[in-house]
Amino acid sequence: MKKTVALLLALILALTASLALADTFKMGIDAEYPPFSYLDENGEYAGFDVEMCKAVCEMNGWDLEIVPVNWDTKLISLDNMEHDCIWSGMTLLDSMKEAGYVLSFAYYDNTQVVLTKADSGIATLADLAGKRVAVQLGTSGEALLGDEEGQLALAKTFEGGAPVTMENFTVCGTELAAGGVDAVVVDLPVAQNLAEKFGGMVILEETLGSEQYGICFRNGDDELCAKVQEGILKLVEDGTYLALAQKYGLDENVLCLLYNKAE
Repeated sequence: MKKTVALLLALILALTASLALADTFKMGIDAEYPPFSYLDENGEYAGFDVEMCKAVCEMNGWDLEIVPVNWDTKLISLDNMEHDCIWSGMTLLDSMKEAGYVLSFAYYDNTQVVLTKADSGIATLADLAGKRVAVQLGTSGEALLGDEEGQLALAKTFEGGAPVTMENFTVCGTELAAGGVDAVVVDLPVAQNLAEKFGGMVILEETLGSEQYGICFRNGDDELCAKVQEGILKLVEDGTYLALAQKYGLDENVLCLLYNKAE
């Protein structure tokens, strides 16, 4: 009898723990990706994506746990159930969908650009020939520079015939400011943030490509994805989506959920 009671108690505790776990939403982010996800001066996680996620969690009664991830191995940590999604200025890629991941709708249009020092003498993409160019590991920018249908031909003109890969864009910006690299291939809003932070930097007018941001979930998490998307659409309806974009200095003309709604 005592064994039966003990087993029942263990089962109840396990069930309670699993229910508690279900009420916690783990958001996987790049913690060095302003203005989408980063640690602010108070040591708190902030950013457009972070605040959107917080609002969605409040709607659903979920506790939010923010999990910083290594961007180069983000899909591995997602598969290992270290977090429930990747939501951090993440580019929607066909390769992810083909691999079985569940992808949300797009919520932001992005452009890949080149950031350089104002006095570098680099004014066009052609001027990058022979220059040391950095990019963050695991980003769409790195993929673009390695794609024959993308910008591989351009990358082959860089010093060493390829870009220099770095851990995150803060390191890229620091190296650019210090003269360790001549330019950085980066997402436009991040380039704008780095230029403001370090000063003396410019963004080339020529762009490298366009893409869209979305959220990545594990295979089979269609219901969770639908629930998050439902929450985001409510943020669009009540004006929170636009207000957060304005708070973080994002151009409302690239908020695709706004212009898709207008259509």
